[in-house]
Amino acid sequence: MSAWLKIVGIGAGGLDDLSGPARTLIASAELLVGGERHLAMVANDDARKLAWKFPLDGIVREINAARDQRVVVLATGDPMSFGIGSTLARHFAPTDMAIVPAPGAFSLAAARMAWPLHGCTCLTLHGRPLELLNHHLLPNRRLLILSHDGTTPGQVATTLCHAGFGPSQLTVFENMGAENAAVRTCRADAWDATNIENLNTIAVECKAGPDARYYSPATGLPDDAFLHDGQLTKRIVRAATIAALAPLPGQHLWDLGAGCGSVAIEWLRTVQDVQGQGARASAVEHTPSRSAIMAQNACRLGAPFLNIVTAEIESALPELDDPDAVFLGGGISGSGLIKTVWERLGTGGRLVANVVTLEGERAVLNAHAKLGGDLVRIAISHADPVGGLTGWRPAMPVTQWSVVKP
Repeated sequence: MSAWLKIVGIGAGGLDDLSGPARTLIASAELLVGGERHLAMVANDDARKLAWKFPLDGIVREINAARDQRVVVLATGDPMSFGIGSTLARHFAPTDMAIVPAPGAFSLAAARMAWPLHGCTCLTLHGRPLELLNHHLLPNRRLLILSHDGTTPGQVATTLCHAGFGPSQLTVFENMGAENAAVRTCRADAWDATNIENLNTIAVECKAGPDARYYSPATGLPDDAFLHDGQLTKRIVRAATIAALAPLPGQHLWDLGAGCGSVAIEWLRTVQDVQGQGARASAVEHTPSRSAIMAQNACRLGAPFLNIVTAEIESALPELDDPDAVFLGGGISGSGLIKTVWERLGTGGRLVANVVTLEGERAVLNAHAKLGGDLVRIAISHADPVGGLTGWRPAMPVTQWSVVKP
């Protein structure tokens, strides 16, 4: 089937910067779809014009119903770089679409900064939580950020300062490629610019100050990275737990009896993409105060899309999408929980349970006898003062059961 859906990227310079074939596609369209700004550029009065309305489901249906027409979607810059092309690609086959990109904001900003694009972390804050930025704040990292609007640069500067990255250099490109293009550069801790154009892209060269707070992308964050009330899977056990859960892109974790959410948050930090997507985690915790702590941890550590469910485990499970991996951090001694979870897991799904009580051990030993898998005893001791000397103080040993569903 020939491509009936044309997607044309438009830069800040407007239609004049487009190639002849791209302008011909727009001029001959029977249905034009785009934002109000782009539609206002087009003089084609014969075309029906359809402006974006959110949510996009209705617009997608109208596009699909016009397969027998010449349909052109107007996009900003490169449609496949955090653009509408990425959204439409989830609904239409590649053979349905012909995409004509313009230079994207990331390419333009990288060229102006003389930064190799492959060495930059490219992310968007357009319509996404600002807290996503927290996951990417590391010394010497170069960030290219698509803004939501003119307030985004100031919000980014504030976020950097709160994390101790005040010395970072911000460069804001407004209306790149247009006649009224402008550039502003300043340290985050001195940022006071106002009246920034809504169409702007931010380049950040991350510089950590003496009080900077940042964490390695590796699993096993320090325990003090999390707010908690004592209900916390400790660092070494947590690292072993994440390894056993084996996070993979696009998969869904159930963290049952989540406490402060440390396992679910580390799962997301391991496999989420720069949009904070690409992986899902649902954390079930019955104590509202702990759920509130979990929400703070998710935002502080750059995982704001964590699905927090405040409920008893048994009542929460019917409402959750099926998992690819399950961590049982609490409630395992309850009757029927392992059986319920096992039935919901698909082929290749992973189940990991950590227990410290005799009742919990009895449950995992029985489950191991029926379902197989691996049993590991994790015993950790820390050096502590003993009078004027030093000795080993053991923590409660953790029995970990892990199994893959055949």
